[in-house]
Amino acid sequence: MNSNPDSFHPTGDFFELLKRTGYHLNASSSNLEVGDKFSVLQGTTVLAFHYKDGVMVAGDRRATAGNAIMYERCDKVIPIDEYSLMAIAGVPATAFEMARILSHNFEYYRRSQMQSMSAEGKIRALSKLLKENVGMALQGVGAVSPIFATYDLKKQKPFIYFYDMLGAEFQMHTHCATGSGSPMIRGILEHEDLWGAKPLVELSENDAAKLAVRLLQTAAQFDSATGQARPEDKLFPVISTITAKGYHFFPDEDMGELFKKSMDRG
Repeated sequence: MNSNPDSFHPTGDFFELLKRTGYHLNASSSNLEVGDKFSVLQGTTVLAFHYKDGVMVAGDRRATAGNAIMYERCDKVIPIDEYSLMAIAGVPATAFEMARILSHNFEYYRRSQMQSMSAEGKIRALSKLLKENVGMALQGVGAVSPIFATYDLKKQKPFIYFYDMLGAEFQMHTHCATGSGSPMIRGILEHEDLWGAKPLVELSENDAAKLAVRLLQTAAQFDSATGQARPEDKLFPVISTITAKGYHFFPDEDMGELFKKSMDRG
């Protein structure tokens, strides 16, 4: 490969451009010591499930370092492009950098190729970033376990993908949850899908949003790393959707009423 910048011809591969300009996601960390004296910020819990109009994506707001609460307003659901969201569990610093790279990657491809990247390309792009981050993940200072939700305009349908820390991708046809609070709510999601009043995919947006709030409140009851909503401080989880119209976040001014209805036993 000719390394002369003057002879570079765009291929649509943003990762190739990063390498040519000397950028690497993983800085050398061979001398990093991990132990009791080093605490890494962690973020949990996030979930996603199919509902009537698309995909519901939600996450709590707490970030922790060990058993210390460091931040209560962390946004763990991140827009990547108009039709894609990434929900993060793990180290926010690594996840936010991955999200920025993905966002630039998708936009670079759109401009250089005069068309949007395919859903398959978007899904594989995140897998590639996670594989490049394996070294940091294995050292325990850069582990990320994300959920990726996207709407495929060609197929006219939404998709949910779960990734492990090594980059393996798994399409989730009904629901998915990850993070320290996820074991508490996976069973609830499965129960609701199989024996609830309606299967998840038949829920309206309002009912799906209320379920997401209840799930995160349940996770917070049993997992100290998952933050509870605090209406008195106007602190609520992040609730968003992916549909044929793109992504949409429930605005802060609407979350108070949504939370109140979600906690209603009626």
